Amino acid sequence: MEFDKLKIPRCKRFSGYKPCVSYYDCLESGCKYENAQNRIGTKILVISLDALGNVLLNTSILKSLKQKYPESTVFWITQKNAISILHNNDLIDEIYSWDEEDRMILRNIKFDILLNGDKSQYACAFANEVIAKEKLGFGLNDDGKIVPLNKSAMYNYTMGINDKLKFRQNIKSGSEIIHETFELKFNRDKYIYNFTSGELEFIEQFKEKIKYDPSKIYVGFNTGCSSLFPNKKMTIEQHVKLINKLADNSSLIMVLLGGKEDTERNLEIYEKLSKQVQNRVVYTPTGSGIRYGACFMQICDIVITGDSFGMHLAIALEKYVIAWFGLSCWQEIDLFDNGEKLYPADLECSPCWKKVCPYNLECIEMIDLDKIVRLVKSYAAQKITKNLRN
Repeated sequence: MEFDKLKIPRCKRFSGYKPCVSYYDCLESGCKYENAQNRIGTKILVISLDALGNVLLNTSILKSLKQKYPESTVFWITQKNAISILHNNDLIDEIYSWDEEDRMILRNIKFDILLNGDKSQYACAFANEVIAKEKLGFGLNDDGKIVPLNKSAMYNYTMGINDKLKFRQNIKSGSEIIHETFELKFNRDKYIYNFTSGELEFIEQFKEKIKYDPSKIYVGFNTGCSSLFPNKKMTIEQHVKLINKLADNSSLIMVLLGGKEDTERNLEIYEKLSKQVQNRVVYTPTGSGIRYGACFMQICDIVITGDSFGMHLAIALEKYVIAWFGLSCWQEIDLFDNGEKLYPADLECSPCWKKVCPYNLECIEMIDLDKIVRLVKSYAAQKITKNLRN
């Protein structure tokens, strides 16, 4: 192949480094795979860096994105700790980590569309740097201030600087807002989280290990949350009280869930339960990472949780979610008609997004544990009845 005759295939599989099929020279013989599925088409970069739950929520745009641009290549950049959330997602072609090497690569690609939904200076600064014909979402102005890049991003932008709109007036979900920001048709598509075949096998092995009983209802307790907003979780005492209240129902098995930051917390909850109740609790490992944490959650029918990544994961896994809220905005969460949201509707200071509460966390104290018990038992009764009919 002569240099002046070099024609690079616009195929997703071509790297310019090695052949995608051994001993096949696609430059000489023509590309085998440059079809509608593998053509690069419209190049789209999604910037979604901050908050694991938000990264997972933003996967809800992918189906609408592919409907709008059926022949396209989707690049996604996120923080290193969020990359595993996006694994095994066939609607994302390339996943990049938020490090200098990957940012350097992306700066050298000419994109057709850039989508940045993150309102942080570093995400917006990077959005400014990337070469793209069209940019939607947020960037920086000449003073280093975060600004909307398109008219459709104005509602999302205004919510960030107008507490009345965000806390009192807004009724749109986060998914609807990000669709609007990116000028995509909102079909109320769900989050996307796909297990690998190996993970599905691991789940079955774990079920064998815990002697999983399909006639029982498994109730997951996502006990913690990010250290960024530590007041988004129930007290240890509330968890213990709730588990004890549910333990009188022989059809229920309780499952303690959480990440590495919840290790000591879950152990304390477990140790405060009587031996009799402990025998009804599955204590899952907390230090195995996001993907294994999702495997443990998958055995649950119900997940009881605060507003955290665990809540978003439970939504993605289509569990029946009972979520409580205090400082954060329950209006922005869509359970997709598969759960119940509990929030202090009559508490004037909630939501607030404060990291330190001046009022002794009234919103957490007001969580209606008895209502949670009723919701769990009602769901369990319905599911058991349905199983018996089948």
